[in-house]
Amino acid sequence: MRLLSWNVNGIRACVKKEFVAKMQEVNADVICLQETKANPEQVREALQELSGYDIYCNSAVKPGYSGTAILTRQKPLAVNNHIGIDEHDLEGRVIAAEYPDWFLVTVYTPNSGNELKRLAYRQEWDKAFLKYLKKMEKQKPVIVCGDLNVANTEIDLARPKENYNKAAGYMQQEIDGIDALLKADFVDSFRHLYPTTRKYSWWSYRAGARERDVGWRIDYFLTSATLKDRIKHADLLKHIEGSDHCPVLLELG
Repeated sequence: MRLLSWNVNGIRACVKKEFVAKMQEVNADVICLQETKANPEQVREALQELSGYDIYCNSAVKPGYSGTAILTRQKPLAVNNHIGIDEHDLEGRVIAAEYPDWFLVTVYTPNSGNELKRLAYRQEWDKAFLKYLKKMEKQKPVIVCGDLNVANTEIDLARPKENYNKAAGYMQQEIDGIDALLKADFVDSFRHLYPTTRKYSWWSYRAGARERDVGWRIDYFLTSATLKDRIKHADLLKHIEGSDHCPVLLELG
């Protein structure tokens, strides 16, 4: 199973940057998207030239904001767009697709924002999301992918000292959130295979950050520990452009 996750920062804009051709080249069995910034009808219209996939969407109540999608060649047994808390379910941030062997959850985790105005909300989200995943895991293993909006350790961003406890995405409270996932027996697939490799998934549009590789690894594939031995390959596909993020890849045996 070949799985891909990508924060496209607007699917309609990304499609204009050869999204369809790039996805055909990657040839993933499932493509998970975050920050589609579109309602389901707009997502399907944007993706009409990408054949062979069933498309499932979740959008925010606020137009042009947030949004997630799952494109899958294998029809899921069931799809759910809610974690069960109204405050969290208004922004279209989660889709869970059930397959025979596991659940696949794509997530666009809330950003703590400028001046950290949503940091407290972000902490509540992290707790609720972990509880949601563990409840699901009682039925079968879980794969979680998406933009988690946090760099986990110093090796996951180019300038850790300059950003620690100063910038959204590298506050200790946010680090505690992803650490809680890892302590709850979720495995960071990329770090599982490459414990010391520096590679990033997001770069600021400012000052040529991508060209200079001054980036952050904030996009992940996490799996239940019971799937750890099935992780065959994981990568961050920096060469695929079209967003300020690059796609993240996971291959399971």
